[in-house]
Amino acid sequence: MGTEKKCLLVFDGNALVHRAYHALPPLSTKNGELVNAVYGFFLVFFKAIQEFCPEYVTVSFDIKGPTFRHKQFAAYKAKRPATPEELSRQLPIVKRILSAFNIAIYEKKGFEADDIIGTISRLAPKKQTKKQTASAADLETVIISGDLDVLQLVDKQTKALIFRKGVKETVLYDENSVSIKYQGLRPKQLIDFKALRGDPSDNIPGVTGIGEKTAIELVKEFGSLENIYNILESDKEILTEIKPKIKEMLSQQKEQAFLSKALAAINQKVPIDFNLEKCRWNSYNKEEAARILAEFEFYSLIKKLPELGKQKEKKGNLRLL
Repeated sequence: MGTEKKCLLVFDGNALVHRAYHALPPLSTKNGELVNAVYGFFLVFFKAIQEFCPEYVTVSFDIKGPTFRHKQFAAYKAKRPATPEELSRQLPIVKRILSAFNIAIYEKKGFEADDIIGTISRLAPKKQTKKQTASAADLETVIISGDLDVLQLVDKQTKALIFRKGVKETVLYDENSVSIKYQGLRPKQLIDFKALRGDPSDNIPGVTGIGEKTAIELVKEFGSLENIYNILESDKEILTEIKPKIKEMLSQQKEQAFLSKALAAINQKVPIDFNLEKCRWNSYNKEEAARILAEFEFYSLIKKLPELGKQKEKKGNLRLL
């Protein structure tokens, strides 16, 4: 990101809290309250603020309960273990501390955090006023998550910082690095890839019998799930390029393939009242922030507060955490 661009950081709240909970050893206050996930989340949060020097910051969370995807497919995410109570109790603490930092939180019943993030990444460039910028290209969004699903949102104005191991090892993805990881696929084609391959972690079925390699080959060759079926159901000679066994699996599982694509696609049109100005960073009361961090005995984080107020000179490229 060049120095002329503004930066919006969008944190995937649930994904990062879950990652911190499982990555860090138990950490409790003197009163015995477990806060390891809270501490890990804010380690990531503070580091990102220092490294990216954003003009805008927001966090998105899931709301407990079924989503529109469960209406499409009742078994969506059915195989996931229940969220530990020790983790669930830490989410309100994270939100309370974020409020002390004046961070806008976006969430919507019936939708996942990914959908909110996708909607924000679509809306943010359009929400800048003429006074702020002459062009939507002046704003770059950086999604910070532990979930590879958000890679489908990467475009010329959106990058994704993904935690690969614990809360320290990360990879910053742009369009090119997504293509490298998925052997030539574009970010939006990851939806078609998952429609074929499926996703066991979300219990998205895909096309049974089609693995990662075949899914990538099919999407690279034909461009999209729709094109694959248009060709499959035609009499064109190009049919010979699809092996008979693959044709049979595709033909038998067409409905399942398109259901999987619908489940895999992040909804970028969630009805939220997004206000970019409410996401402006560094408008918080430092004394109040220090007080609430002290309440949970995060003294090492309090020492970092002075650095959060300093905007480092931005470099030519966004740096990894």
